[in-house]
Amino acid sequence: MSKRAAMSESVKEDEGASPRVVEVDAPEPRDADDADLAGGEACPDLPLATRVEALLLATDRPLTESRLAELIGLTGKGSSKAIMAALEELNALYAQSSRSFRAERLAGGWQLLTTPAYGPVLHRLHTDRQISRLSQPALESLAIISYRQPIMRAEIEAIRGVASGEVLRGLLERRLIKIVGRAEVLGRPMLYGTTNEFLKVFGLASLEDLPSVKGLTAEDTPAKRLAKFAEQQKAAEANGATGETTDEHG
Repeated sequence: MSKRAAMSESVKEDEGASPRVVEVDAPEPRDADDADLAGGEACPDLPLATRVEALLLATDRPLTESRLAELIGLTGKGSSKAIMAALEELNALYAQSSRSFRAERLAGGWQLLTTPAYGPVLHRLHTDRQISRLSQPALESLAIISYRQPIMRAEIEAIRGVASGEVLRGLLERRLIKIVGRAEVLGRPMLYGTTNEFLKVFGLASLEDLPSVKGLTAEDTPAKRLAKFAEQQKAAEANGATGETTDEHG
C-alpha cells in the first residue's frame, strides 16, 4: 500500500482564509528487485559462477549460454565465453569436492544433472515414487493385465465391474502397459500387455517372476499366454503372405 503524505498548501481565496491541507500520494520507494528488473547486471558483487549455479538450481529446463547471460545481465561479445568459463569452473569445483552432479549440456542448453554412477540408487527412488502414485484402480487393472495378458478392455472391465478407459489411458501414459495387438473377434478390439518398464518398476527379471496366483495353471501363466499369442500372430501373418483366406472374426 502506498504511503500518504500531508502537504500544507497556503492557498487563500480571499484575505483572512485559513490554510487548507491537501493529501497527495507520495512516490513509493523502489525495491532492490525493481532495480534488478530495470536492467543492468544482477548481483554484480557475487561471483559469476555462483550466479550461474543459482540459475541452474532454480530452473526446470535447460538454459543456453545466451539465456544465462541475459538473466544475469551480461552484455557484449564475450558474455557467452564468460558463461562457459563459469560453467567449467563449477564443474571443476564439483569434481574436486566429489559432488554427485555436474553442469551438463542438454537439449541445446545447460542443466544440473546427477552423474551416471548414481543411477542405481536414483532408479530406486523413481520406482518407489511411481508405484506410490498409482491409484487403487490403476493397481487393480495392472494386476489383471499382468496375469491375463494379452487382454481386451472389455475383459478388464468385466473382472473389475467398472469402466476402465481412463485408468488404461493413464497406464499407457506411464508406459507400464502397451497395445500388443488386436483380438480376432468382432470389431477387432485392442489387446493390452505389460512393458519392460513394468518389469523395471516392480523389480522383475521377466513375467515368469510374477508371484504365483491360485487358480492359474502352468499352461495359463502370462509368459505362456503371450508366447501362444505370438505364435497365433505369426500364423496369421504367414496365412496372409501365402494368400490363404481366413474368417476375419474367426
